[in-house]
Amino acid sequence: MGGEPPAGGPGAVAGPSGDGAPKRGISSAGATIAVLLLLLGFTMAVQLKNNSTDSGLTAARQEDLVRILSDLENSEERLRQEIAALEESQRQLSSGAAGREAALEEATRRGDDLGILAGTLPARGPGLSIQFSAGGRPVKASAILDAVQELRGAGAEAMQITGGDGASVRIVASTYFVEADGRIDVDGRRLPGPHTITVIGDPQTMLTALNIPGGVVASVTGDGGNVTVQEHEVVDVAALSEQTDLQYARPGT
Repeated sequence: MGGEPPAGGPGAVAGPSGDGAPKRGISSAGATIAVLLLLLGFTMAVQLKNNSTDSGLTAARQEDLVRILSDLENSEERLRQEIAALEESQRQLSSGAAGREAALEEATRRGDDLGILAGTLPARGPGLSIQFSAGGRPVKASAILDAVQELRGAGAEAMQITGGDGASVRIVASTYFVEADGRIDVDGRRLPGPHTITVIGDPQTMLTALNIPGGVVASVTGDGGNVTVQEHEVVDVAALSEQTDLQYARPGT
């Protein structure tokens, strides 16, 4: 007989609704749109950050930009030299029988370097002597501090400051400068003017740092003072930093 096919048979077609309807997932177009929105948000965040940084540099003075660029170039050169030295040390230390001797030499050199940085060892090398003489007003302690910072940024390796009475104080990382009765107190030692900084490092690089527009030389001369800089093939930084006896700290294991 020509009856209708039974429900569920090969001729049956599922309706658009009900439990038998197929569930549709996220289409490829929707996924693409979501990814694009995420990328757009990330790009906007990066752009806002860059705009904030650029606006800060745009507002900076020309002399500040010159100083920043000079410091970055000097830092890059020092890092390149340090990388080359470390690679050479690695090569020597891994060269077999000569490794022990190279390790001893390296340890000795590192110890001397740390002693110079800490101010516990004297140092000798090429550098500058920089004398600060007062004009109508005494040279400010902040000007001496600015000079020390500019010299450090230019790669200074060892420094000392000498007062008009001939007394010298080693300049290390913890050294402080305070104005006191027309003199400058350096780590508790009161030094009268004129003040002379003796520094070891590359003379030309340090000269450039001192004489940048708006730098320490311009600041002191603008206040009526005078800065005399002399270049030397060899200078001695002989003043030593007094070491504090540790009360609590002990070498770790």
